Amino acid sequence: MPNITITGLPVAAAAASTDVFPIVQNDNVTRQITNALIFTSPTITSPTLITPALGTPASGNLSNCTGGPVFTTPNIGISTGTSLSTTGNQVISGAGKQGYTTGSGGTVTQLTSKSTGVTLNKPTGQITLNTAALAGDTTVSFVLTNSVIETNDILIMNHISGGVAGSYLLNAQAAAGSATINVRNVTTGSLSDLIVIAFAVIKSVIA
Repeated sequence: MPNITITGLPVAAAAASTDVFPIVQNDNVTRQITNALIFTSPTITSPTLITPALGTPASGNLSNCTGGPVFTTPNIGISTGTSLSTTGNQVISGAGKQGYTTGSGGTVTQLTSKSTGVTLNKPTGQITLNTAALAGDTTVSFVLTNSVIETNDILIMNHISGGVAGSYLLNAQAAAGSATINVRNVTTGSLSDLIVIAFAVIKSVIA
């Protein structure tokens, strides 16, 4: 053990145990510490992450992460269940689009006449209308029963096939669990087309 020079210190009492460093008095000259100082490496418990989980931790410990952050289901803004709420703009860059993925849509075919109701419980899809004649400058209405639709929602609709483009005008009024769809023949003659209407439900509120 190396000597340590300590000056101007009072005489210390003899050590009662090996845990105390006894000091040998020698009138302001070298005192020798007779016991070795032993350091024990500190034990640090790995932090447990509750939220968020970064990397691929084992048992929730950050020290077990093997790579960069892996987000399984990132929560952006304020989420409730499977819905997403943001207070700012949602901006899409590049060629990205906002909409529905495979599995969200469906199709249904109208039977009997153009006023016959149809049922399709999907937020988006296609409705094939019956070929019954629709007189010129005439509107026909039918009910789309759809559990996705709520009061004040908006239906975006397009005539995508069948007949001549521009021959029909489409409109809808949403209600709880359904929407009334209006189809108008804007030509002067009767039409008996098997037209297909594509629609998408947009959530909307009035307050």
